[in-house]
Amino acid sequence: MIKERLCVLISGRGSNLLSIIKSCREKDFPAKVKLIVSNNPDAYGLRYAKQYKIPFKVITKNFENTLLKQLQKNNIEILCLAGFMKVLSKNFVDSFFNMILNIHPSLLPKYKGLNTHRRALKNKEKFSGCTVHRVDEKLDSGDIILQSKVKITKNETEASLENKILKKEWALYPRAIKKYCKEIKRYYWKIGGTA
Repeated sequence: MIKERLCVLISGRGSNLLSIIKSCREKDFPAKVKLIVSNNPDAYGLRYAKQYKIPFKVITKNFENTLLKQLQKNNIEILCLAGFMKVLSKNFVDSFFNMILNIHPSLLPKYKGLNTHRRALKNKEKFSGCTVHRVDEKLDSGDIILQSKVKITKNETEASLENKILKKEWALYPRAIKKYCKEIKRYYWKIGGTA
């Protein structure tokens, strides 16, 4: 089986990275992590790169140009943002043929950006969740690939909601990557990388 070549971008703990790595080790999973990149040299998730012997780079200067060279050098086909706390420019997004995925801790299009759990609780939402979407030039606005919903309980706190949603993220991101590789990616290539 020929597997799509993934690069995962992280800034912190890397829990979604770990779930992606583990899924990619399954025989029938259509992708494999070939590179891990962080803009934070202290990112805990870099430990998983070492643990699973996956090439990694820390880029702190001239980030986008350096990243693009690394993606080209490693023949990366899909870029996955996993807890990556940096907004990519329109030029960068366009240069990678819109093959960039992100996971966001809300049911988009609600609560784009930061502090999603706090805002959901403040507005007395009954449900929240997470979304894997294709990245475009606008913040958290690309086509939705998959979502997972959780119920907000009466005594929910930001911390409890975050933990509840994070567990959903670990299952959702690999499922979305699988769906993207098998059903969606060819569509974007066919029409020249634009929706």
